[in-house]
Amino acid sequence: MFDTETEENAVHGAPGGESPLHVPVLVDSVVELLRSLTPGLLSSWIVDGTVGLGGHAERVLDALPTARLLGTDRDPAALEHARRRLARFGDRARLVRARHSELARIVREDLGERPAAFLFDLGVSSMQLDEAERGFSFQSDGPLDMRMDPGLDRTAAEIVNSWDERDLADLFYYEGGETRSRAAARAIVESRRRAPFLRTGALADCIARAFGGHTGKIHPATLVFQALRRAVNQEGEELAAALATAERELADGGRLLVITFHSGEDAVVKRHLAALARAGRFELLTKKPIEADQAERRANPRSRSAKLRAAVRTRAGDQGDAPIETPLSREGRP
Repeated sequence: MFDTETEENAVHGAPGGESPLHVPVLVDSVVELLRSLTPGLLSSWIVDGTVGLGGHAERVLDALPTARLLGTDRDPAALEHARRRLARFGDRARLVRARHSELARIVREDLGERPAAFLFDLGVSSMQLDEAERGFSFQSDGPLDMRMDPGLDRTAAEIVNSWDERDLADLFYYEGGETRSRAAARAIVESRRRAPFLRTGALADCIARAFGGHTGKIHPATLVFQALRRAVNQEGEELAAALATAERELADGGRLLVITFHSGEDAVVKRHLAALARAGRFELLTKKPIEADQAERRANPRSRSAKLRAAVRTRAGDQGDAPIETPLSREGRP
């Protein structure tokens, strides 16, 4: 059901010896879409709602010398990297720790004007996968955590050890696209009766056994781990909040850019932008998503599954505009 971002694609070498942690995907396309803002907007604020390690933000600020950038992220470790990386831009770069669901308030209170653009680069970062103690990876054993924001209460361990079999199966199917979700859920429930799952390695091994072993290029636990990460971090709800904020807060002529890494999220963004276009609020800039060319795919394997969609606001929003709701489609049952 879903294309997926995999750990095999997340950490690889980069051009010029640059660390793969610092290689933003589709950055040339992002810059070109923002360069074509009207002159009046080129000196306004650009909101990078997933600033991460600051890769896109750095290139945007270099390319648009009069622009200012508000970068937000829920991960304090990533923000610290971004702060060091963007320090040379001085007060042109402002960084705030926040979730997408907090973004509307921050934009209204901190900026005092409608932004010229919103950029969202979704998914998990290479840095998060690399740090075993964060619990995102099935390749390096660590605590079963998966919180992008360490202040969240719920961890992946809590879900795995407390949800009933049917809820786990639904989660793996709908949020991960795992067609063998029932087998995975059954194996987890049977195994946790003997001992709770506390480590990523134990969970990955359990799923691999339930699926008959690791025989393909992609680890059998990939989609289950993706689903757990999405549930822990409420990624579906946070994406809906991000899109609603951009819809309401963008300046007239402002641009919304979203990069996704699996087809479920891309479908949400596609439907949302199409609905905005039908309502006369936005015009699509990408009838089909922009994807990495062959050179970028070779240089940065993480870009292989990346899709960039963009739209421009044609009518300034106001508080009376009802956000367009496009929840993740749930077609079929596991």
